[in-house]
Amino acid sequence: MASRSSLAAPRKPALATPAALAKPLREAYGSGVPVAPIRDRLAPGDLAAAYAVQEINTRYWLKSGRRLAGRKIGLTSVAVQQQLGVDQPDFGMLFADMAVADDEPIRLERVLQPKVEAEVAFVLERDITIEQATMADVLRAIGYAVAAIEIVGSRVANWDIRLVDTVADNASSGLYVLGNTPMLLAGLDLRDCAMQMTRGDGADVVSTGVGHACLGHPLNAVLWLARKMVEVGRPLKAGDTILSGALGPMVAVKAGDRFEAQIAGLGAVRARFAA
Repeated sequence: MASRSSLAAPRKPALATPAALAKPLREAYGSGVPVAPIRDRLAPGDLAAAYAVQEINTRYWLKSGRRLAGRKIGLTSVAVQQQLGVDQPDFGMLFADMAVADDEPIRLERVLQPKVEAEVAFVLERDITIEQATMADVLRAIGYAVAAIEIVGSRVANWDIRLVDTVADNASSGLYVLGNTPMLLAGLDLRDCAMQMTRGDGADVVSTGVGHACLGHPLNAVLWLARKMVEVGRPLKAGDTILSGALGPMVAVKAGDRFEAQIAGLGAVRARFAA
């Protein structure tokens, strides 16, 4: 007969403070060694604590000299939500040193466990600082739209994440590439715009999607973000870049890959990884 001790349930990790969880996530950027999921160190579903972890690291990086350049909205695509087992959007911070030029070679080691996804990006020409912003406020604030590829990454080992893990990890952010064809919103059909992303010479189609895969319309995602940013005290400002969310599934990256995303009405954008 098994002893009573051998039948005991495994002991759960002790709950940790946001500050204690923020440090190993932050250090993973430099070490290149991912950490275990943090969800078992938080109270179940404690999204506020996960955002507190993100905010602690945001403040650390700003004090270290990094410049806030915008925001990313994550988990807006049903396909990506299914991949990661979550059911609502999240947000993360974009810093200026995360921006990569179109087709600029990217060292693979810059992002832990990199994947790419294509999306519509917006650049603001006005602040959005009012509570309960409307779609009219969002439309008035946007300067232009542009095709983008986000290079997402995870400091959590094996992408073993749930919502609190990715939120704490700055929404699994890595780098981003903006295309070189900025377009005014007038005349754009961003709801039904088709997206296709290829790898290599263009024959290998790796991801497809459409504008309404992003919360029904990419601008719906921007409205959600604008309200959320006022709520948390980091309102969107003129000049901010907003990555509105994936239009199709994420694709894993390996050394030497070159991706090109075409979004109807916005042209193409490319992400190239060094061999």
